[in-house]
Amino acid sequence: MDIDLTALAQLAGLGALLACGPLLWLRLRSRAQTPAARLRALTLLTLFLTFDLVLFGAFTRLTDSGLGCPDWPGCYGQASPLGAHAEISAAQAAMPTGPVTHGKAWVEMIHRYLASAVGVLIIVLCVLTWKLVRRHGAAALQLSPWWSCLTLFWVCMQGAFGALTVTMKLFPAIVTLHLLGGVGLLMLLAWQAQAYEPQPLRLRPALRRGAWLLLLALLVQVALGAWVSTNYAVLACSEFPTCQGGQWWPAMDFEHGFTLWRELGVGADGGWLPFAALTAIHMVHRIGALLVFSGLGLMCWALWASGQPQARIWARRLLWAAAWQLASGLSNVVLDWPMLAALAHTGGAAMLLMLMSFMLAQIRQGQGAARPAAAPATSSPRAPAGA
Repeated sequence: MDIDLTALAQLAGLGALLACGPLLWLRLRSRAQTPAARLRALTLLTLFLTFDLVLFGAFTRLTDSGLGCPDWPGCYGQASPLGAHAEISAAQAAMPTGPVTHGKAWVEMIHRYLASAVGVLIIVLCVLTWKLVRRHGAAALQLSPWWSCLTLFWVCMQGAFGALTVTMKLFPAIVTLHLLGGVGLLMLLAWQAQAYEPQPLRLRPALRRGAWLLLLALLVQVALGAWVSTNYAVLACSEFPTCQGGQWWPAMDFEHGFTLWRELGVGADGGWLPFAALTAIHMVHRIGALLVFSGLGLMCWALWASGQPQARIWARRLLWAAAWQLASGLSNVVLDWPMLAALAHTGGAAMLLMLMSFMLAQIRQGQGAARPAAAPATSSPRAPAGA
């Protein structure tokens, strides 16, 4: 893949300019705070803006703006659609409702600008983390400074998948990985933010293991939801709880639906993707939702039954997030996939994974706090002579 370095430098410059606003605002608000507190505030601000970026990415996909600029990182080699006005006008004249229009080009480029700004914030976060360690030692942090390096590496990989999304023409597997990379970045930042303000949550070993299993199930379900979205399989079933005229188990083609490495709209045999394949994708996501919501319900019940005030707070948070996700998911089906419901469903999935990351970070802190310190080694008393 050839990369226009001039357009890349311009995009990075615009991202740095956009990042200056949040950094200046944070600097003015946190002048009296400790370095660690300022670092936590920057992490939370970056987390908030990354969440907004994930939602705007969903908006870009839902408005079919992913190819609004069919090259990367610029738009026809320009830093903005203004410089590519002639090329966009020609493409729009040839296909007025096609993938390239002036509106779609702006949506796509704004998404890239926001992604660049988040990347700059994560670079600053990494630099300040190591600066704090150099001045005050690793003890000033509650987690390894290499965590910030992992976050920086992750956002670089996310940018690479964003480029592949365009150059590979919305290849479903790449788009799905790009979406998963976005929520993965949210989870990394959430864990990092929680580390700066320890709030140990002590749970039974079985409940701790259950929380990790629930996170794994949520990740699989989010991946299935991304596969539904990237294959445009939401409307394969337009009723609930049945599908296609009251059927509980309609005709489904799992082979074509779950052939992962294929082009958009293409089946395993190279022909058009059958409608039964879209139905299979949709129904598997529904079944996964039933299992995940059952797991969430059990987790909320167990947290509440533990009797701990902190655990009950998490039970309420997870319950509200699950209710939001259920309502938005049903709205997508019965209301023919309205934009607001689709964005709410993406946001709900991201929120659930962030909440689980925060909670698991506290559980991890609770394990560390409960672990007894090692006793100092002492020499054994010498046995008396003649014993």
